[in-house]
Amino acid sequence: MAELAFREGVMDQIRLREQRFDEQAYLFVLAALEYAQARLTARRHITGAELAHACRELALQRYGVSARIVLEHWGVRATRDIGDIVFTLVDLGLLISQPQDTRDEFSDVFAFDQAFEHDYPWSSALAV
Repeated sequence: MAELAFREGVMDQIRLREQRFDEQAYLFVLAALEYAQARLTARRHITGAELAHACRELALQRYGVSARIVLEHWGVRATRDIGDIVFTLVDLGLLISQPQDTRDEFSDVFAFDQAFEHDYPWSSALAV
């Protein structure tokens, strides 16, 4: 898969609004959005919960047992952070939201420790 990159100056605009997240976090969320769309039969609006779950699936696919560590290294520690990234991109005109979309859609979709550790596909092998 080709790496995404922001055009020159875009990250500067993002940094003026939000400094908590690494550039890779923004690129990852955009990749997860495309990942979610590719799994649909037809393109449509993706809800906050759907995008959060797509981020989880893509992170596990790309980074395996290190998924949570990678996301946290980028500053993403909860699903609410995914919403903050999305709405920063919306504020800059890089994504479009629907009138009903809110940051609250991303709150507590899942707990990172549960989603990336306890529910990891191999975690049941540890219980034996």
